[in-house]
Formats: sequence, structure tokens, C-alpha cells
Amino acid sequence: MAAHRKPKQRLYTGPAARTAATLALTGAATAAAALPGPAHADPQRTPAQVKAEVDRLYHDAEVATEQYNGAKEKATAAEHALDTLRDEAARRTDRLNASRDALGSFAAAQYRTGGLSTSVQLALSSDPDQYLERASYADRIGDRQAAALTKVRRQVAQIATLRSQAEGELATLTSRRAELKKHKATITTKLAEAQRLLDRLTPTERTAYENAGHGSADGAPSADRADRADRAAARGPVRAPNARAAEAVAFAYGALGKPYVWGSTGPSSFDCSGLTQAAWRSAGVSLPRTTYTQINAGQRVSRSELAPGDLVFFYSGISHVGLYIGNGQMIHAPRTGAPVRIAPIDQMPFAGATRVA
Repeated sequence: MAAHRKPKQRLYTGPAARTAATLALTGAATAAAALPGPAHADPQRTPAQVKAEVDRLYHDAEVATEQYNGAKEKATAAEHALDTLRDEAARRTDRLNASRDALGSFAAAQYRTGGLSTSVQLALSSDPDQYLERASYADRIGDRQAAALTKVRRQVAQIATLRSQAEGELATLTSRRAELKKHKATITTKLAEAQRLLDRLTPTERTAYENAGHGSADGAPSADRADRADRAAARGPVRAPNARAAEAVAFAYGALGKPYVWGSTGPSSFDCSGLTQAAWRSAGVSLPRTTYTQINAGQRVSRSELAPGDLVFFYSGISHVGLYIGNGQMIHAPRTGAPVRIAPIDQMPFAGATRVA
């Protein structure tokens, strides 16, 4: 039987060695290419490509912000409903306990007098007339006891219904909180990705991007010039169609320069729908929280009919809103890193407009 021996490795020399080395290096390079490389190995984007991608990420974050705002509003409503149900259940439980105490008193009285039959008690009574009067009173007590028992049963059923409703509201609240967490994660992820791309720009490119929206696409003005332009516009007359619209526009002018913070409704910071809600709240009008509900909060108007105070909406998903101030301009809270400012309404895809009052 032949012995199994490990074959000797063949050593390459001369041209064969060079060929083997080349093959080994080629294989190593191929393997390295298959592995995820560092960030600097990614294709370098041009400033225009970075701007387009950052704009897309900010828009996605704003869509998620409006979804977050809607979920938060519903979560708050569910929480209030749950608290109301729990408070009502507690009040009814107190009344139930009082009814049970009264029923217990009836039962104790019946026990004390229930040892003898009515005929025997009448026979043994020294004053039959007095006994009959007391018996009639006892009958009335019995009727009251039956009514009290019915009341207790009804209260128990009502409390059970309230507790069932509370369990349903608790499930709704739990679901809304899960939605909040999901939308918040989306927002923070999109904003982090946008920041990572912005960090690749030069200071000049970054400044141009941050100021985009104050000027034309071929040359944005500096932040100081833009702020001066906004302040100058704020001093101009407000030609709103009514006093409430004028008040909303005045509030929006007063918010110029305040930072964009997603989920915020003021007074020191705003997101887009938070600004319009706060502006009209200052005029005594309650608007819903989100862009996709605010668009249905008044009378729809065409672009040619716009007047100061109207809400103007953008993108197909109704994910952005501003407050129209006339001459094709609006005041809006643009995005993270861009404060409340004046901008042309043709800066974004126009989706519709609503006149609140």
C-alpha cells in the first residue's frame, strides 16, 4: 500500500517567478477592489452635483418633518383622549364606590330585620299599626335597594367601557410614538448626509450655497446684503386684503432671520408649516399643523389671484409652505441652516395656494 505523502512545493525561478509574482499582485488588487473602500475613494462630486444632492436630502428631510409633525399632532390628541378617559374612569369609580357603600348599608339593615317572617313579626308586635307603618317603609327601602343595585350594575358596565376605550387609545398612542421615532430617525439621517456633503465644499462654495434663495441662480448675494434686503422689505407697506391677513404678514416679517428648526412652531425658531401656523395664530386664526392639512384650511386660489397673507405650497407631495407677501414673493422657513427669509415663489415647484381669511 503506497504511503500518502505531501507533494513538495515547486519553487519558481527566472521568468516563471516573475509571472507568478505578477499573477499574485493582480489577484490582490482584485480582492482589494471588492472590499468597501474609504470615503475618499468615492467619485468626487462637482459643487453643482453636491448642491443637487444636498437639496434632495433637505427636501426628503422636510417631507419627513411634515410627517413627523402630523404624527406628533395625532400622538398629542391620543394622549389627551387617554388622559380624559382615565380621569372619567376615576370619577365614575369614586361614584361606584359610594353606590356600593349605600348598597352595603341596605344589605346590613335587611340582614338585621330579616330573621323573622312578616306574619310572625306582625303577630309579635305590641303595636300592629306601628308595625304596618314600618313595613310599608321597609318596602320603600327595598325598592330603593333594587334601584341602587341596578345603578351599581350600570356603573360597572360604564367603567368597563371606559377602560376598554382607554386601552384602544393607549394602543393608538403607542403606534403614534413609533411613527414619531421612525420619522425622527429619517430626518436626522438625511440631515447628517447633507452635512457630510456640505463639509466637502470650499468655504466660498459653502457660502454661495447657504445664501442661495436670496438672489438669482447665477450669483447669490452675501448674507449681509440679503439681510439688509429683507429688513428693507419689512419696512415697506403691507397691502393685505384684510386686517387679519395684514397681521399674519406682519408676524412673518417679524420672524425674518430666525433659524429653521424642524418640528418648531416658534417663537424663536420655526419649520415651514410652523411659521405659517404661528403667523395666522397671531391674527386669531387656528391653522392645522402640517402642510398637507393647511392647504385645505381655506379657499383655494389660483396663482394669478394671490394676495398677501395667502398660503403658497410647493412640490407634488405638498411638503413646503410659505406666506405670500405680494410681487411674486413669500416669507418662508427654507431648511436647516437657512433662516426665515424672503424668496420668490418660483424658486420651487408651485403646487397650489389657499386663502385663509
